[in-house]
Amino acid sequence: MHPGERGTALVRRPTADLVEGIVTHVARVPVDVERALEQHAGYRAALADAGWTVHEVDPAPGCPDAVFVEDTVVVVDRTAVLTRPGAPARRDEVAGVEKAVRELGLDVRRLEAPGTLDGGDVLQVGDRVYVGRGGRTDAEGVRQLRAIVAPMGRTVVPVRLEAVLHLKSAVTALPDGTILALPELLEAGVFPTTRPVLEEAGCHVVPLDDQQLLISASAPRTADRLADLGFTPVVVDIGELEKLEGCVTCLSVLVRPRAA
Repeated sequence: MHPGERGTALVRRPTADLVEGIVTHVARVPVDVERALEQHAGYRAALADAGWTVHEVDPAPGCPDAVFVEDTVVVVDRTAVLTRPGAPARRDEVAGVEKAVRELGLDVRRLEAPGTLDGGDVLQVGDRVYVGRGGRTDAEGVRQLRAIVAPMGRTVVPVRLEAVLHLKSAVTALPDGTILALPELLEAGVFPTTRPVLEEAGCHVVPLDDQQLLISASAPRTADRLADLGFTPVVVDIGELEKLEGCVTCLSVLVRPRAA
């Protein structure tokens, strides 16, 4: 497998002010920035080893949460929907991401005020686009995304969230379309097939292909269960970034090649 065979992974390195990142549902604890940089390098290496070209968005000093690049853009086919983050302090992150997606030749759309939407609230499963309705994404953001993706053959399904930062903090999809979830954090009855997990970090996976799943080292029991189901866990340590409510999903945006 050579880098680039899968597609392109957008990432953004942490900056020195990472320690000032926003925390909402967890207590603030000290963050080791040097360790976070090492962990992010390991994350990038895992993507490259799995056949993805790693495309780095320009760093954003003054935006400590910019490392969580997923929140600023939703990619549907070859269209990049620039978001309007729910935390006003994060909106300056979008300009650098716009530059990156234009470099990749993507079509660009954007959410407009007053709507808000974080990319971490968006989970795509086939032609369904699940959107978390919580503290960062509002009803107007849901409506605007629906209007953008409907012509692409996608159906937006809103999901009301409980005490959790983003939808993908509580649920992600396996390559077979089944869902890893912490059910107590989600509106009941929305997802057709779920696999409950015991570790919070166990519901955060990034499918790198039909078999490989990027997963945090803080979910060893889930990794073992996924291996027993015939998947291949690709384990990365992102402990410093998890202190800021980060997870493996929010550290990258995967852009697949244009269909032939």
